[in-house]
Amino acid sequence: MFPLVEFPEVVQHYAPFFKGVFSAEAFIEFERYISGLIVSENKTVDGINRLFVIESRNQSSLNRLLTASPFYLETLNQARLNVLTSLPGTQMKPKGVFSMDDTLLTHYGQDFEQIAKLFDPVSESYVWAHDVVTLHYSDELTDYPVLFRLWKPVDVEKLEQGLRTAGIPLKASKEAWKMTDPRKWRSYLLGVWQRRQKSHPEILELYDSKLVIAQDMLQQWVEAHPDWKLPVTFDNWYTQPAFCRFLDQTLGLPYVGTLSGEDKVNLRTGQEMLQDFAKRLKQQHLEALRHSGKLIFHQVTIPYKGEQEQYYSYCNTHRLQSFGKQRLVINYRQADLSDHPAFFISNRLVWQAAGITRIRRHRWPVEVYHEEGKAEGLDQYQLRDFEAIERHVALVAVVYSLLRAAQHDSDLHELLQRQLKVKLDGSVASWRRVTQAQALWCLGLFINTGLAQGQTLHAVMTPLIQAMCHS
Repeated sequence: MFPLVEFPEVVQHYAPFFKGVFSAEAFIEFERYISGLIVSENKTVDGINRLFVIESRNQSSLNRLLTASPFYLETLNQARLNVLTSLPGTQMKPKGVFSMDDTLLTHYGQDFEQIAKLFDPVSESYVWAHDVVTLHYSDELTDYPVLFRLWKPVDVEKLEQGLRTAGIPLKASKEAWKMTDPRKWRSYLLGVWQRRQKSHPEILELYDSKLVIAQDMLQQWVEAHPDWKLPVTFDNWYTQPAFCRFLDQTLGLPYVGTLSGEDKVNLRTGQEMLQDFAKRLKQQHLEALRHSGKLIFHQVTIPYKGEQEQYYSYCNTHRLQSFGKQRLVINYRQADLSDHPAFFISNRLVWQAAGITRIRRHRWPVEVYHEEGKAEGLDQYQLRDFEAIERHVALVAVVYSLLRAAQHDSDLHELLQRQLKVKLDGSVASWRRVTQAQALWCLGLFINTGLAQGQTLHAVMTPLIQAMCHS
């Protein structure tokens, strides 16, 4: 990590979009914070504050940006989207796709507001973490988060009281869990809450689950953009009957969901698990290959991020247990069907395998965003206050979006190429390195200017060395 002598060019270039979001003082802290998130390896408030050697300020100024500055997350997010809308390469396009996913922001210890012990599928263990739910946009040229929200653990006392007020009976035999096993008691109440939503819709307001957050964000988008009907894709966890019905019947959106091999399809011969159905279709297909018969799986080619990808697909309309009539796609990557099949469903019954597979393929960028976002500091906060953590997450989304915008901004390209004499392309991570290189260039100019003005090397370097030693 090296000190900053001025804001990186990418920050200066896009900062005017955000000027109306903040007060004059907070705007400077905003520029400092996002500069630090891009350039610094230490994403904490203290680490970012120590980067600036020419305009040294107390760390409390940056803290106030996150804890006390009077700005609204909604206004900040709209300014971020305005940056992306200003460039043809990052504007939303008719063939764009929304995806829904969440990721854990893991921390050690529980001294953070609204933190919870959550199961981490990567480590296959329970960890202390916050959980951020993201509505992400992707097309052939770009991708970025559209809306996001931090999930909060359920308030068990509020949930219990709300269920009783709604006249929903709770089993007396379970109440001992309140004292003996609070986790079981919470799970029991959540189960009751989930099962009784259809008969008692008023209880939905008692708790914002991740599915409720996902529904709220999609509804917010549709109400603000009624003419856009982009498809939504999601993994197996979000592919739940109630969520799919909400997308189809309430919002009128097309979707592509993901099923597991243990989900069931209703056939004339009875119910069958998808993994067994796929195995039987595979056998019929291989038999047809040997005898020049009618093939079950057909090769399809889809475009994805400038490449062409091939799949071997079965596509037909079936009734799926709990989902009703759906377009079902079963995909293999290998021509001999030797790999594991993937199962997708859609509420658009006339869509074909290639279109459904293309849409589902655009779920992957949200995973990349969560990983690259963590490289930009998504989970590297030491803030305890929940509102401050929300602001930090929103500012990381700003950084990611600015680096995405930079990839398609010819004016910025020309300026940086004149300075750095390097080819500018690649991923968000690559653009972060370019921004770091440009900051290094500015540091070199700063040293050169000081020497040209007659300062000694020691005089020029002393504040820089002190900054690096303290950081």
